[in-house]
Amino acid sequence: MAALWRRVAHLSFRSSARLLFSIKPAVPKSSKLLYSGVASLAVGGLCAVPFKQADDLSHDSLVRRAASLVTDSSSTFLSQTTLALIDAITDYSKAVHTLISLQKRYLDSLGKLSPAQEDAIWQVIIGQRTEVNDRQDEYRRFESTWFAAVKLCETAAEAAYVSGVEQASVTVRTYIQLAQSQVEEAQKISQDAEKKLTETKVMEVERTSQYAASLENNNEEEMPEAYLRED
Repeated sequence: MAALWRRVAHLSFRSSARLLFSIKPAVPKSSKLLYSGVASLAVGGLCAVPFKQADDLSHDSLVRRAASLVTDSSSTFLSQTTLALIDAITDYSKAVHTLISLQKRYLDSLGKLSPAQEDAIWQVIIGQRTEVNDRQDEYRRFESTWFAAVKLCETAAEAAYVSGVEQASVTVRTYIQLAQSQVEEAQKISQDAEKKLTETKVMEVERTSQYAASLENNNEEEMPEAYLRED
């Protein structure tokens, strides 16, 4: 008998639920226009709120969800620009070290190369200097974009905080600190490479000046012998 009563109660609940969900609540015309407009924004990718539950969401909850979306997208933008900037700095540093190596090889071979060999080495050095300039331009371009991403994240973090999404704000600020520390580490490597390049240029000036002076001394010593042979 108890099982029979449970069966009857279950059938009665299903019938009541079917009747309840078949009734559509009346929605004011102005509300229909509002939800229709918001839904059209969602199609364009500007919002990701589950609109089937829009009647149950307050303005505060919608603002908090929007703030969370902004922090997520700005964090993604920052991570991508950080990766691009670090790669650009790394490529620039490698190009600088390659130039340093070429210049040192040239300095070590002063007076040991034929004019053709020396000209060939200089062509390679000039080409590498162009590569360094190109890599530096790329580095500066990504650096500018990265600064914009950091500012965007800072704005998103502030917006999330005032909207009541404190955790999202804290997360974005953590991402900013991490990105800044990673970029600073990469910049230290590039600055070290630039310092070594400057030292190599100073060494190049000194070595070439010494080599030119030694050639002049040799020419002055050989000059009297030439005159003697003419006499």
